Amino acid sequence: MEKDRISSPSGGYAGVAAFIVLLAAGIYLLAIYNHTLAGIIGGIVLLLIAFFILPGLLVINPNEASVLILFGAYKGTVKSNGFYWLNPFLVKKKVSLRARNLTSDPLKVNDKLGNPIMIGIVLVWKVEDTFKAAFAVDDYAHFVQIQSESAVRKLAGHYAYDNFDDEQTEITLRSGGEEVNHVLEKELTERLHIAGINVIEARIAHLAYAPEIAGAMLRRQQATAVVAARTKIVEGAVSMVELALHKLSDNKIVDLDEERKATMVSNLMVVLCSDKDATPVVNAGTLYQ
Repeated sequence: MEKDRISSPSGGYAGVAAFIVLLAAGIYLLAIYNHTLAGIIGGIVLLLIAFFILPGLLVINPNEASVLILFGAYKGTVKSNGFYWLNPFLVKKKVSLRARNLTSDPLKVNDKLGNPIMIGIVLVWKVEDTFKAAFAVDDYAHFVQIQSESAVRKLAGHYAYDNFDDEQTEITLRSGGEEVNHVLEKELTERLHIAGINVIEARIAHLAYAPEIAGAMLRRQQATAVVAARTKIVEGAVSMVELALHKLSDNKIVDLDEERKATMVSNLMVVLCSDKDATPVVNAGTLYQ
């Protein structure tokens, strides 16, 4: 495939000067020698040549390029900003070289485990090769959008949303962070290379469960958090009960048999693990009354 080729046309001010001279000469001939056929024909020819020069004028703004085509043949690209004059027969196709943002709408896709999720990305890109952007694809901006959606679907299929169903999974869409974004950027770079697009940055901007399972997954996350919290509470309570029994035994404060130890452990576990304040009960008799 042909590559991008830089063209350096002549300055546009010379073309403007030629236009003014030819226009003035044509008007002069028509005004002075309008009674002769040669004067009329000469004036008309000069005016036609003057207006033929105008389509050859070209203005290139900063971060802009113009692809030049002559009768179907690629003749180069003008990337330097300025005012130029070119062959009037050249077809000039403007291409923006500015960096662009693509914020995709959240797509409903399935993750690695088949869970429906909503995912959206932010892509920063710019045209690097004007020849590929102009001729390798039909519409490079539309091409970027479609390939971005395809890359997002592929990325979601390679990773799970989280590791609830697979605790061995180390990288997930939710916790992968820069590594997942790097995989996304690499995938987009490979896909958009054919269109001469340079991927500056790509990252996940929106990630959530699909509405139909969001409620169930929220309850699941809450249950997981409650179980984890209860586990920590029980571990702490067991340590405190064990410490209390050791202190009572070592300091010889009270001599407890196995039954009384079991009762004490039961009472302490209830007090320490309960999510409500315990209400003390004063026993005026013995343990067995």
